[in-house]
Amino acid sequence: MESYIEQAKVMAKGQVTLPLEIRKLLGLSTGDRVSFIVNGDNVILANSAVCALKLLQKDMEGEAGKVGLNNEEDIQKYLDD
Repeated sequence: MESYIEQAKVMAKGQVTLPLEIRKLLGLSTGDRVSFIVNGDNVILANSAVCALKLLQKDMEGEAGKVGLNNEEDIQKYLDD
């Protein structure tokens, strides 16, 4: 993944305007939510919807295999039933 550095000023109420290029890179539009992931003195800013989906995918990893859904044929049989 390529790094991209941009700066923004923190205003009196703690507000920061995300630069347009950052919003584009994260796929953010007006009204979207962002997540702040803090690790020591580093902060990752993420599109909340994408972050939630990745966390769900991680949590669900291996669950299909537990119920016998190991390939596309198993899934299709499950749907047909």
